[in-house]
Amino acid sequence: MKFLKIVLGSALIITVNSCQVGRFIWYNFADVNDHKIFDDRILQAPPTKFTFFEPLQEKAPKTIHIQNKEIAFDGYLKTNKTLAFLIIKNDTLLYERYFDTYSKESIVPSFSVAKSITSILIGCAIDDKLIKNIDEPITNYIPELTKNGFEKVSIKHVLQMTSGLNFNESYVNPFGHAASFYYGLNLRKSIAKLTLKELPGTQFDYVSGNTQLLGLILERALKGKNVTQYLQEKLWEPLGMEYSGSWSIDSEKSGLEKTFCCLNARARDFAKIGRLYLQKGNWNGKQIVSEKWVKESTQVKTSEGSASYYQYQWWLPSRDGDFMAHGILGQYIYVNPSKNMVIVRLGSSEGNANWDSLFMGLAEAY
Repeated sequence: MKFLKIVLGSALIITVNSCQVGRFIWYNFADVNDHKIFDDRILQAPPTKFTFFEPLQEKAPKTIHIQNKEIAFDGYLKTNKTLAFLIIKNDTLLYERYFDTYSKESIVPSFSVAKSITSILIGCAIDDKLIKNIDEPITNYIPELTKNGFEKVSIKHVLQMTSGLNFNESYVNPFGHAASFYYGLNLRKSIAKLTLKELPGTQFDYVSGNTQLLGLILERALKGKNVTQYLQEKLWEPLGMEYSGSWSIDSEKSGLEKTFCCLNARARDFAKIGRLYLQKGNWNGKQIVSEKWVKESTQVKTSEGSASYYQYQWWLPSRDGDFMAHGILGQYIYVNPSKNMVIVRLGSSEGNANWDSLFMGLAEAY
């Protein structure tokens, strides 16, 4: 009996480590501790760090009105599964709170916030002339997809989620694309199997496969440098990140960053991504990514099947010029240029809050 338990236990361990279905069953659904279970590449904190100003007296909201009720703001955040919440205006931390044993040193996975950061790196690669332009077919970089009919899919199509990609975004189906990409050990092999279901440039369909295509395009364009190294060079060091971070990869053997989901960092450093776009791609006098790219990435546009509320991997919650990065479990970087404000919310789930409305309400109040 003891021998049988050992055999079964060993078999389970092998299955968990080698099979995406086994990993799915073992780890179940996406969790804020997932950065601990994946292989990764480290982002090193630079010696020179940027820090936001801290006021002598915090100008924090004490209460908010929800459904005609006045509720304590801290309590509302905590009840709705918030781990970190930052309000930054004019480079000043008006509000900073952490919940459920988390602190400013705590790492939280970005989930799909990484999509927006991948978009920034695509813009940097265009600035660096590593990528010619967004009208290039993706088969210039991923020629193995030519046999699957991708020659008419452009980089712009995958940026706008209008590629026509046949991709199951469900995270509850262990055999679906999203689970395969998230828990699988060879993204290159999974990408090579992708197909199309619609004509490119005709229909918006938010699927993570588009951003993973951007990740492989970026890696191929870098010619020997990996995506994490490029992030280190283009953002992590110039923006003076306060902490080290990491980008999860599919496996040590394959070594491709999960650009659709898995950048791991602290709340203050996520806020610096927002500040960069708040400043139109300029960081204290140095243009990190072109102002043209920032503008194109966050404008309301509906041509070529694009959605009015989404552009180049950024969400557009209104038509007032604000925009945000958004990940599953309620990870957000919200930017409101007219108010010179950045809000970061990281959570263990979305809770029952309408975060878009809350962010816009806070921006208006300040």
